[in-house]
Amino acid sequence: MSKNLAVWEKAKREGRRMTVLTAYDFCSATLAEQAGLDCLLVGDSLGMVIAGDADTLRVSLEQMEYHTSLVAKATTKPLIMADLPFGSFEESPEQAFASSARLLKAGADIVKLEGGAIMAETIAFLSKRAIPVCAHIGLTPQHVRQFGGFKRQGKTQEAAQIIFDDAITLQAAGARIVLMEAVPSDLATQITKRLEIPTIGIGAGPNTDAQVLVFHDVLGLYPNKAPGFAKQYLNGASLITTALTQYATDIREGHFPT
Repeated sequence: MSKNLAVWEKAKREGRRMTVLTAYDFCSATLAEQAGLDCLLVGDSLGMVIAGDADTLRVSLEQMEYHTSLVAKATTKPLIMADLPFGSFEESPEQAFASSARLLKAGADIVKLEGGAIMAETIAFLSKRAIPVCAHIGLTPQHVRQFGGFKRQGKTQEAAQIIFDDAITLQAAGARIVLMEAVPSDLATQITKRLEIPTIGIGAGPNTDAQVLVFHDVLGLYPNKAPGFAKQYLNGASLITTALTQYATDIREGHFPT
């Protein structure tokens, strides 16, 4: 675990895979750090798994600041990556800088923004002003209405070439990491081999430099809503429901408190 991005670059050169998990609060961040995760992503996915929205579009910068501060308070070792939410960076590089500065002050080590080559100017502006950036390409959830749903990207040769070119362009602009979501494995592999900076994959096959999943998907808290590419490591919803049911039964039957 390290907040130093040079460690990530060294890991890529050495072929050592890095680990990423979303975290949204003090509890999840504490557990993730204890488990030895290299990076905690304070994702705007909190709009879906915490707030229960259908997408991430309603998440505000103030919410991202708050949840980032909770994760930062709980940890000392993992890299903390925070999402720039929809509407907080697209207007201009100056708007992106102001929003990014707020997230860094809240405890983030690096910000993540969605979008392809169109965001190159913004990433260059940020990187020259001490803001490390992770570029998010492929399925970008903030564009869900433009995509017509959470659909896999890069399935045609033309679409794959656009994503490949996006990755090259964003690295040249100064991105420190590229995250690829829901793209074909062979495309993610080609991009990972071509880039000098680390890549993170989610639903992008096994050959990226790091992998990320959502905390709630890993623990099986929403088993009927998890994406097909997620791996459930715990039947969390069932275990927790059983425990809470037993708690209620003990109260009703007079077994608790004793």
